[in-house]
Amino acid sequence: MVRQSISFTAPNDKWLNSLVESEEYSSKSEVVNDLIRKARERQEQLDKLRAKLIRAEKSGFTNLTMDEIREKAREELRRNGEL
Repeated sequence: MVRQSISFTAPNDKWLNSLVESEEYSSKSEVVNDLIRKARERQEQLDKLRAKLIRAEKSGFTNLTMDEIREKAREELRRNGEL
């Protein structure tokens, strides 16, 4: 694992310490790594959504209703194991 030295503002340090003291995490590093993992997952989801929107824009118009579009999107998410 790579070691880094980072600085926190006083409020952020207090919050990190409270998570460690509550034993939700064992160290500040664990908290920071968890936050980074979650941010990366969120970014991956946004990237997938953007790609889907681009594909949809390129595919042209549809006569489907909004409810039908939502249902098709849910079906695709279920099929891909994302929902």
